[in-house]
Amino acid sequence: MKHILFIVMSLAASVSFSSTVKIEGSNGKWNLAVDGKPFFVRGAGGGASKKLLASKGANAFRTWGADRLDDDLAEARANGLMVMAGFWLGHAEHGFDYTNAASLEETERDVLSKVERFKDDGALLCWALGNEMEMQNPHRREMWEFIDRLAAKVKEIDPDHPVCTVVAEIPRETIEEFRVLAPHLDFLGINSYGGCPSLGKRWREAGMDRPYMVTEFGARGSWEGPKDQCGIPLEATSTEKGEMFRKSYEEGIASEQGRLCLGSFAFTWGWKVESTPTWHGMLLPDGSILASAEAVQTAWGVKKPKNRVPRIEPVSCAKTSGIKADEVLKASVAAKDPDGDRLQWRWTLLSDTQDYDTIGTGLPMPEGWDGAIVSGQGTPSVAVKLPGGGTYRLYAYCFDGKGGAAYANVPLTAGGPAPKRTLKPAKLPLAVYSDSSMNWTPSGYMGNTRALKVDENCTDNPYSGKSCIRIDYLDHIGWAGIFWQSPANDWGDKPGGRNLTGATTLVFRARGLRGGETVTFFMGGLKDKPYSDTANAELKNVRLKKEWTRYRIPLDGLNLETVKTGFGFSLSNDGDPFSFFLDDITYTAD
Repeated sequence: MKHILFIVMSLAASVSFSSTVKIEGSNGKWNLAVDGKPFFVRGAGGGASKKLLASKGANAFRTWGADRLDDDLAEARANGLMVMAGFWLGHAEHGFDYTNAASLEETERDVLSKVERFKDDGALLCWALGNEMEMQNPHRREMWEFIDRLAAKVKEIDPDHPVCTVVAEIPRETIEEFRVLAPHLDFLGINSYGGCPSLGKRWREAGMDRPYMVTEFGARGSWEGPKDQCGIPLEATSTEKGEMFRKSYEEGIASEQGRLCLGSFAFTWGWKVESTPTWHGMLLPDGSILASAEAVQTAWGVKKPKNRVPRIEPVSCAKTSGIKADEVLKASVAAKDPDGDRLQWRWTLLSDTQDYDTIGTGLPMPEGWDGAIVSGQGTPSVAVKLPGGGTYRLYAYCFDGKGGAAYANVPLTAGGPAPKRTLKPAKLPLAVYSDSSMNWTPSGYMGNTRALKVDENCTDNPYSGKSCIRIDYLDHIGWAGIFWQSPANDWGDKPGGRNLTGATTLVFRARGLRGGETVTFFMGGLKDKPYSDTANAELKNVRLKKEWTRYRIPLDGLNLETVKTGFGFSLSNDGDPFSFFLDDITYTAD
């Protein structure tokens, strides 16, 4: 009998019982309820540990795509969290066209199939149809009409979970589009950074009484804050960002609980290179907790932080621009720990990304200059010598030895010739794309880009791991292609790339959806630019098979000191639209 009971209990523990999530209220007074109980969202979005997130008092996390939704929901269940399940819908800047019926039909099929599959999972909180697709979109009305139709169909399949879409802030145009064109959306997800404290007030002043959820909030963005005399965005210290998080939560989120706001997701739970390697991360790469993570934990009021993170002041440097060659600068910073812990220091100089307009896409880590810290490493005061002309950023980090950290940085600009960039040879093998790594970004679209659709996390029969890349060409004629670039969106005007000296082969796996698709694959190819590729090689007119096939581009005898274009393809079409898949794109010394 005990054995039977144990089996029954084990089976029950593995079952995901469905939840019912409703928005209750009217006339500007709204609440979210899960199985009849109030549920104000305390969440974050990002790839760091969900166990750690739950330990801070969170009750939910957000995703931007549904390709790993089974794993996300399982992780949520394991940690007592719920999931805002996002679908990544196409962006005009990536070539998606909301007037293209074939693209919309395929998107709809993908969304509805996943809704049908996951609608009964007990960790599911709600559905989010896309993220900021209105940005740079020439067909906004068609976009909203598609989202509203899609929302209605999602609700037919799953009436037990609310549906939203997510926009970037709430300019008048966006509010009116939501008001008029999206009656089937249950609420609006709003990404708001510097404007978050006033979000509820602005929403109400626009005459809105429908509910919203803050789907991203955090530090003031690089597009919102002050700049130095050279026009370079000045980044707040981690301590200042913690105060920004606190203010946003108290004034734009908590004050609207039971009124307009259904909860929020802080951004980003983890770290990423966006504007700088530290701009939006609530953690450092080693997992150290920053003031922003401490601030939301305190604001949530569920679990008091056991260890308080250090408080740091801005970096002090007598000169930040017009720096001359061979000039040695003095820089210092002050910090203290609220718990009296002894602080450990680390300084580093990085080339500045100069790519502040690339939002959302993770960028490669900027080039570091190990010899720039002349003296003082490990202390709050250092001497710094810039390697040459250009823009750099000096970072100071301090650690309390108990998992807490703080940082500050300052941009530095020097005149004169840029330093000769001798990139260190990369460790081989080096992946252009794999499940766990992407060292170049597929950002260089060419030709008929409106007909290109790229899914970098496709789960349709990957060669290895959980995902591959799917490429769709949705036109009957024309040509198109993509460069995998470093940095993203750069055609040779900025430093970047990798030194692949020692590599003899670029190998990759590819297959066609039907078989017979013809594609040309290449690496390198940037010429006569300030920062060009030092090599170029290709496989022309490859006729793909239906099954995964290994292909190789020989690199023997090529100068691989600077590879800015890690991979690419081009295609031309005079027939039916077609699709193909890529996986495990890797440079090797085989």
